[in-house]
Amino acid sequence: MNPLAENRLDLTRRHFFGKSALGIGSLALGSLLERQGMAAQLPAMGGLPHYPAKAKRVIYLFMNGAPPHLDMFDYKPQMEKWRGKEIPESVHGNKRQSTMTQGKTKATLPAFTGFQQFGKSGAWVCDFLPRTAEIVDDLCFIKSMHTTQVNHAPATTFMMTGGEQPGRPSMGAWLSYGLGSECEDLPAFVVMTSRDKEASCGQLFYDFYWGSGFLPSKFQGVKFRGSGEPVLYIANPEGMSREVRRTMLDGLAELNQQKLQDYGDPEIATRISQYEMAYKMQASVPDLTDFSNEPKHILDMYGPDVHRQGTFAYNCLMARRLAERGVRFTQVMHAGWDHHRNLSTQFEIQCRDTDAPAAALVKDLKQRGLLDDTLVIWGGEFGRTPFIQGDPNNLKQLGRDHHPYVFTSWMAGAGVKPGISYGESDDFAYNPAKDPVHVHDFQATLMHLMGIDHEKFTFKFQGRQFRLTDVHGHVVKGVLA
Repeated sequence: MNPLAENRLDLTRRHFFGKSALGIGSLALGSLLERQGMAAQLPAMGGLPHYPAKAKRVIYLFMNGAPPHLDMFDYKPQMEKWRGKEIPESVHGNKRQSTMTQGKTKATLPAFTGFQQFGKSGAWVCDFLPRTAEIVDDLCFIKSMHTTQVNHAPATTFMMTGGEQPGRPSMGAWLSYGLGSECEDLPAFVVMTSRDKEASCGQLFYDFYWGSGFLPSKFQGVKFRGSGEPVLYIANPEGMSREVRRTMLDGLAELNQQKLQDYGDPEIATRISQYEMAYKMQASVPDLTDFSNEPKHILDMYGPDVHRQGTFAYNCLMARRLAERGVRFTQVMHAGWDHHRNLSTQFEIQCRDTDAPAAALVKDLKQRGLLDDTLVIWGGEFGRTPFIQGDPNNLKQLGRDHHPYVFTSWMAGAGVKPGISYGESDDFAYNPAKDPVHVHDFQATLMHLMGIDHEKFTFKFQGRQFRLTDVHGHVVKGVLA
């Protein structure tokens, strides 16, 4: 080895032993153990978890485009007397809106649908969500969520990474980096996206929503495709047997290991581990995607779209199957919730497409005993305005704009109080009125449920210790069981 390369490796070792247990050495060791089928025995990095975890894994059902909280879960019957009237300035305070409604009249628009109470908890749920209504006693609604961003991409980036600009690690990357994987033949972090076939407006899915940022790229989400082969480039080329592939990978691993020793580059360790993961997925993915052994009543519970690859229903059943196999973080993103001028048509479609699958996922996990240690999250990047966007005299042109100041999410499963609503919005569902929950608070709570102190779990990058919650965030103890 040349002296310069040796010096670089010495620096890496000093950083590893002197400052953290998260260095190159552990990555190299992890990749070697994976090759020997011992990855599950590798301890969590950096002394994690900090304390016993309530949740072992997370399934995040992300409603891309922002579902309208006022029309779904945040029932405000008193708004009816304000229909068409200007929301008082004392409520909106001239807060920043998107450029589509900034400075324009804020005519009140009450809930678009009817509401009823359900379960022992008496939770209010709109008429378009009959299956979700059946599981309200398993859900913890957070009705005081708020964020800082008024546009989709930065708000989604903020929710997923703790920063408004791309470049920081996503939640799944943090958790797979810190806690490792429970399974040997699937990635620790899997992403699936869907879009309603009738959607007239759907937000884009950017790779940085599940990226690894400045963490080694081994920890970024692996996206499963919505059509064709679920994962690209894992199948052997025509004419290459599995035995030949194994021999080739063994030789390639030796070459890469030499380069890792020479240069200490974590991306070489990533290359080693991902080649091995691709080889293992050749066997695991066909079994994962084969629904032939699923009972008919389970398939029926998810709805008819469960048979169509790339739908939200299909992805929700896949999420349960991934949870069974020990995948740490599954991110299911569904677009089409951006209802600026199509609330009267698209909203019902979105509810119909997502209601039964989301409820079925919770029921399915519960009946298998997996809900006890699986955290399920449902929510978007922000809510939608309680005032009209579009022509109030044209029902088909009616909509709501982006609203970051209060919105609703729900959680279910490991460590979360079931059958409660935490926090409240004001009489116009415009601002938090009680127990506000910021995005960083939400992230801190998720980390807490996974056994991680969000203030202690950091990564040094460009001279600064970074964490998912930046320098903010408090655990929301009121939602903890």
